[in-house]
Amino acid sequence: MARTETEGAVDVSLTGEDRALSPYTGWTRAHWEDLADRLLLAVRPHASASSALVRLPGTASRSGEWSDGLEGFARTFLSAAFRVAGAGGTDPHDLLGWYARGLANGTDPDHPERWPRLTELRQARVEAASVAIALHETRPWLWDRLDQRVRDQVVAWFAPFVGEPPVDSNWVWFQTIVEAFLRSVGGPWSREDIERNCAMTDSWHRGGGWYTDGGRRSFDHYCAWAFHFYPLWYCRMSGGTEPGVAELRARYQDRLRSFLGDYATLVGGDGAPLFQGRSLTYRWATLAPVWTAALFDCSPLPAGQLRRWASGTVRYFLDRGALDTDDLLTTGWHGPFPPLAQWYSGPGSPYWASKGMAGLLLPGDHPVWTAVEEPMAIERGDVARALPAPGWLVSGTSADGIVRVVNHGTDRAATDEPAVDRPVYTAYGFSTATATVQDPDTGLRPGRGLVAEPVDSAVVLLDAEGRPSHRPPVQSLGVRAGGALSAFSRHRAHWSSVEGGEDGDLVPGPWLTVGSVVRGPWEVRLVRVDAPGTDRPEGGAPSGGALRLRITGWPVAGDSAPTERRTAGGVEASAGGLRSLLAGPGPADADWAVGTIAGQGRSALGSRHAVPAATTSSVRPGRWYWVVVGLVGDAEPVPGAGRGEPGDGGRPPRVALVERGGQVAVEWPDGQAHTVPLP
Repeated sequence: MARTETEGAVDVSLTGEDRALSPYTGWTRAHWEDLADRLLLAVRPHASASSALVRLPGTASRSGEWSDGLEGFARTFLSAAFRVAGAGGTDPHDLLGWYARGLANGTDPDHPERWPRLTELRQARVEAASVAIALHETRPWLWDRLDQRVRDQVVAWFAPFVGEPPVDSNWVWFQTIVEAFLRSVGGPWSREDIERNCAMTDSWHRGGGWYTDGGRRSFDHYCAWAFHFYPLWYCRMSGGTEPGVAELRARYQDRLRSFLGDYATLVGGDGAPLFQGRSLTYRWATLAPVWTAALFDCSPLPAGQLRRWASGTVRYFLDRGALDTDDLLTTGWHGPFPPLAQWYSGPGSPYWASKGMAGLLLPGDHPVWTAVEEPMAIERGDVARALPAPGWLVSGTSADGIVRVVNHGTDRAATDEPAVDRPVYTAYGFSTATATVQDPDTGLRPGRGLVAEPVDSAVVLLDAEGRPSHRPPVQSLGVRAGGALSAFSRHRAHWSSVEGGEDGDLVPGPWLTVGSVVRGPWEVRLVRVDAPGTDRPEGGAPSGGALRLRITGWPVAGDSAPTERRTAGGVEASAGGLRSLLAGPGPADADWAVGTIAGQGRSALGSRHAVPAATTSSVRPGRWYWVVVGLVGDAEPVPGAGRGEPGDGGRPPRVALVERGGQVAVEWPDGQAHTVPLP
């Protein structure tokens, strides 16, 4: 490894790959240390004179630049803590000295570059948890060496959290973590706060380690990087003598162990996480539960597989431009993509990737670093799994390394009242190779929240003006595994009464029952618009005109326009080594119009995108409609991966409805057939 310093600039280059120890990624612990150094040294030129605020370039969050400066400090401090503590205090770049200086100045109420108090800006409470964990992990080398005046300042800055009422979300853990640290240093804390927050978390557990966030049907990466990270870290910070901590630790370990078995199936062969949910710009924060399971000895997976997973995910992002030319993390997925920002996103937000660096706490002789890498689930064979808690069907194909999720239970709705679409939650399909189409103007910004019109992987009714209906709330009718995966859900279509309208400005329409039969790269998607006179009143179009049904497939994107090719009864869009197919719309007499929806500036994976779509000329209530959608990759296998033979991605399954008995029969390309009852 080469490191040179010239006039304050530090060049950190990675060591050579080790394909004997790491046949899949080539990465060792040294690469992780180098990455941490590279990230941490790159932010220093953007720090304030006192080191208290790290003001990175980019658009400010709604909380403002002051808050964003604290965020830049706190989230990078977390990486520094993992880096130095895991090295037993060895600190070649004086990381802790630099952060200790910023800590002293930021918590000084009279300093011109002080941090916002917890009572001044709510976002400061979020960052306080990162500061508390970092202080805990570096106690012998930082906290224990601070002047008493600085310690008192830190305690005083944390103290307003004590006794604060709860927030119905993962935010309860910011309070719990801070109070655990305060308790450990003799500061104020509240047992009532902690017990209440733990009880709230238990109420959000939906089985198998799957949590909702605040009781919503909000299954996403927060289930991983919040609810399987903070609770066990609370136990770590509480020691072994606090009443009830041993029981909590065992409970959280069991849940993480169960969850990780499911979570491991949601990673692509190239290391890509699932593109779904909010705060995706945190990128490899998705690795937080992976390293937590290793730290707390509760992984159902072998050590070599954990490292292959973690190193593969980090390399996925680094190899695709996550760092700019100054080694700064940008707001985006691969490279910069501003629409991925949310109202709380600031330039420092991506540095919660620090949670995915927690493995550096494990010493170099730990099995997670010394074991030979082993293949992930998708590299050992095809994956077919039904996940009841989020209402997902998981189908991964080892031939192309793509994992697809079909969604019949997640919508982020807080109530059972109609709400506008949040495509990163409400789409019918998510994958490790595609990105949900975003709004180019408002993206996930204030005013519209996560709102956007559904484009890809959608089932909508179009009114006379061509406006698509919205989906939430979703009523899951269950997921099933077997020879083929299947799931059904129901929702009442509704439209916004005003352009750009929000929840409450909604006009109801008919009820839709939607089903999926899934195998390999294929999904048979079925739709029924309920007839008048049933227990689900039909309603009508807000414009008073006739309705049309539109079903869309997977989005593909690239820096040039995707290629469109018409097939017998269908269409195929290709870009970036992916083929998105839509075929066999039925029944044939529904007068289908088949084509693609194209656009630009709306995909995190490329400047141009295309989505296959099939649209009817009218809708007959009570009748079943269907299309076949598929997503097939042409990517080469990862070096060292033992993938299976490529399947026939060009021949879609054949569909037949059995009217008597209410069933759908599907014959797959390899000749196998499955029959699924219709609700």
